[in-house]
Amino acid sequence: MTNHGNGTEPDVRAWRVSAAGTPPSISDVTLRAPGPGQIRVRIAACGLNFADLLMVKGTYQETPEPPFTLGLEVAGTVTATGPDVDHLAVGDRVAVYGGHGGLAEEGVFDAIRAVRLPDSMTAVEAAGFQIAYGTSHVALDHRARLQPGETLLVLGAAGGVGLTAVEIGKRMGATVIACARGADKLEAARAAGADHLLDAETDDIREAVKALGGADVVYDPVGGDQFTAALRACKPEARILAIGFASGEVPQIKANHLLVKNVSVLGLYWGGYLAFRPQVVTDSLATLIGWYADGKLHPHVSHVLPFERADEGLELLRTRQATGKVVIEMPS
Repeated sequence: MTNHGNGTEPDVRAWRVSAAGTPPSISDVTLRAPGPGQIRVRIAACGLNFADLLMVKGTYQETPEPPFTLGLEVAGTVTATGPDVDHLAVGDRVAVYGGHGGLAEEGVFDAIRAVRLPDSMTAVEAAGFQIAYGTSHVALDHRARLQPGETLLVLGAAGGVGLTAVEIGKRMGATVIACARGADKLEAARAAGADHLLDAETDDIREAVKALGGADVVYDPVGGDQFTAALRACKPEARILAIGFASGEVPQIKANHLLVKNVSVLGLYWGGYLAFRPQVVTDSLATLIGWYADGKLHPHVSHVLPFERADEGLELLRTRQATGKVVIEMPS
């Protein structure tokens, strides 16, 4: 990072998208001073998400107007505070869900989106914590009301959010069926607490889940044919959580299938709560960070790459080679 002028507006390097559909590249960006209710953060690590890939294409529901900086979630240290920020101070270690702007050496974010980190949590763990764990906890607890003793089917169970759904579902007392592709990914799901393993490449999801008694709750970040198979393996009054569509196919739901078994399909966009009911996210993160501090959660980061190789990290997500999270570490 190079300072210019009086040092209040340093140039920082950032991975920028110049136009929808064009690959991101490293550019220098002038960083403005934090305004009212904002903080400036020296970023130590940035977690990558499938949403970053959608933003590059311009298809994510909250894609900023280009040019913009990628990176939904970060961990780092507060270096400056704007007016009206009284709950954070310079030097505090924080995790921030900014929605974008995180794949850079520094960033300016709304302070309300920052949470203090326990000393035991590393920047790499924290950078991949909020979205993955927050999505699964709000989905399973707030939306689906998962109960102890129920059966939870997790599709895409070795991905960034899927693996946390396995871990949290088990923590909440469910019997967890994990579905993922290949032995390595299934082993990651087993290590996270899954009771039963299904290989999406070779197993008949519908028949295998029905043989295990059916599913009370389905956690689906995949969509496509797997959603259809899972719907047919649901118990009466089951709840299906539509988390995302990593398969590239948004399922078309036949309402009569929902009617016959009294099944509910529940959408979950974690970031959306920040706009209309932020307390849901705040309370959830407080619970999750407490669980982490008590040693009850174990974030899984499969790849840590340096800032200059962030494009390789995005490719790992695109080709589904990662288990858990891919995190980009900034130069110290």
